[in-house]
Amino acid sequence: MILAVLLSAAIQSPENKPPVVRDPRAAKATEQPAVAPTAHLLPVRPPIHRIADRPSELSCSPTHWATARTGIDRGLAYLRTAQSSDGSWMASRPAAGTDQKQPSLAASTAVTALGLKAMAQAGHTPLTDASAKRAREFVRSRLDRSGEPFNPDPEGGLGNYVASAVASGLAAVDDPADRPLIETTIEWLTRTQWDQGEGISPRLDWFGGSGYGKWGRPDLSNTQMMLDALHDAGVSPEDPAMERALVFLTRTQNAPGTNQAAWAQAGKGDGGFVYTPANGGESFSSEAAGEGRYGEKVPAGQPHSLRSYGSMTYAGFKSLLYAGLSPSDPRVRAALDWIRTHWTFAENPGVGQQGYYYYVHALARALAASGLEEIVDAAGVHHKWRDELIEALASRRRADGSWVNTAERWEESSPELCTIYATLALEEALKPSNAPAPSPPPGPAP
Repeated sequence: MILAVLLSAAIQSPENKPPVVRDPRAAKATEQPAVAPTAHLLPVRPPIHRIADRPSELSCSPTHWATARTGIDRGLAYLRTAQSSDGSWMASRPAAGTDQKQPSLAASTAVTALGLKAMAQAGHTPLTDASAKRAREFVRSRLDRSGEPFNPDPEGGLGNYVASAVASGLAAVDDPADRPLIETTIEWLTRTQWDQGEGISPRLDWFGGSGYGKWGRPDLSNTQMMLDALHDAGVSPEDPAMERALVFLTRTQNAPGTNQAAWAQAGKGDGGFVYTPANGGESFSSEAAGEGRYGEKVPAGQPHSLRSYGSMTYAGFKSLLYAGLSPSDPRVRAALDWIRTHWTFAENPGVGQQGYYYYVHALARALAASGLEEIVDAAGVHHKWRDELIEALASRRRADGSWVNTAERWEESSPELCTIYATLALEEALKPSNAPAPSPPPGPAP
């Protein structure tokens, strides 16, 4: 937890933010009832930046631990062969965020930072490993523009994605020399969070979220990456940025007891999460079900609702925990109920194979954060999530040590990106528990 004190002072309050041009599409934001503040927040498990040296340090069988170590080692070996001479991955592959018209090469900066994290967590740091050293030098070179305002993506709208990945990657390296850049990225992330500084009041459905820069509405994918970065850098759940994000998270959940949005009130109340609540809400699961991404194709006569899905539900569940909510909070319990009902490694539930490796990475981080060693599914079957994750990824690993998705959406046709996600997921499964686990809720949410 290298920056908890430093960053507390670095993060600006909304009223002290430099003025930001408000996106005209913010006019589409809908007003919602205020979200009640959470009175008591729990201490959060501190970030762990190294995997266990032996299976006795965690709840994992020796066989599964060895299988995971093999997967990590082979995944990193593949990444070494795929690394460009400048230290990057995906350097010549521009990518665009959802609805972003202009692809950006800055995606490579984020992917390289995550690759650096995968190496560092396995003990291959820039001080001892040439590949890790080149990756860090590439990241620094892309962000260190002396005399210019900090801008993670001067080409397009991937700034939040880039800054979040860089903060997480450098936090895993844990080198004091990287502290100034981590502080800069965290300050930028909190400054670009949608809030009063951009004229967004707490009653608007954009409030507290992060998106692809300042050209479009916030979404849970970007918000969870921002919260990953804050958590990895040691930011307290009591920080104002965390508290603002909790408002956005509450409005993204299919939980009519806590989310007053019309789409949530009309939905199944299953406790899962959608892509964004902004501007009336969007869900890629609704799109996959033929109901339209905005729920615009829901059959006539049925109330407008949105469908929850796997990757966003784990992202939401994890983010609630990072924000300091207790296992007994109804939002946490509702999300865990959805996880129990939709437990699977066969797909990203709700969207099939789309975003599968993103899903597995979010699942691993979420369950590691929860302190749970087992998930009891809706049928009462006990699942050791670490063992099952390791088996699932071992079955999908290719002969050269890489992973790739046959579903191309969200850049998962790239073996470099999928291999980084899979390796990071395996590393989450092998991280030791060095803090008391929060007590799991006794049963389904009332």
